[in-house]
Amino acid sequence: MERTNSVLWTVLRQELDRAARPLAIVDVGGGTGGFAVPLARAGHRVTVVDASPDALAAFTRRAAESAVAGAVTAVQGDIETLGEVVPAESADLVLCHSLLEVVDDPAAAVKSLATALRPGGAASVLVANRAAAVLARAVAGNLDAAHAVLTDPAGCAGPTDRLRRRFDPASAQALLVAAGLTVEQVHGVRVITDLLPGVVLDSEPAALAAFEAVASTLPPYRDVAGQLHLLARR
Repeated sequence: MERTNSVLWTVLRQELDRAARPLAIVDVGGGTGGFAVPLARAGHRVTVVDASPDALAAFTRRAAESAVAGAVTAVQGDIETLGEVVPAESADLVLCHSLLEVVDDPAAAVKSLATALRPGGAASVLVANRAAAVLARAVAGNLDAAHAVLTDPAGCAGPTDRLRRRFDPASAQALLVAAGLTVEQVHGVRVITDLLPGVVLDSEPAALAAFEAVASTLPPYRDVAGQLHLLARR
């Protein structure tokens, strides 16, 4: 995960280093703990909120195997009801990764995570990028699907699309700003990683990471990445 999301992890580590103390972190939709367990290993207190009891059970096992069970909490719930399981203004950092594409009301979802943050706390938001979806379908020869994502108001390819919506940098930032958050950073995640053959991924990881680190901040490269990562502060 760290290799494919190296830019995201870099931003998160900078936020953790900025605090210079153990943080109270909430990972909404955190599943089996791909982010939560490394963060707990780094000394932070992490609550994973997920709707799937199976995912939470796997997370609990993973935390125990990693000797961080005492630093994590598993809670069944979702972002729409986050206020029922996470007290207001209790989190220093909230992760919301790959959720806003599938929820019923993304504006209400962002408002709920903003409410969970303490003043000065940060939200790490990862969303699917419309431009990347258009280009991937076009290059694969699926021009009808590419046209659908390009022209649909929500960036959805149709009823068989697993995502209900996709974002661009402007629409993602506007959503967070409307919830009272200040967007401090916008990065592209996997600018070229998804386009490269496996042999390159395996043989040149350092060169790939260096390229992604630079390209992730520079339009137009950032704006065609597979996902967009935003760090916003309350």
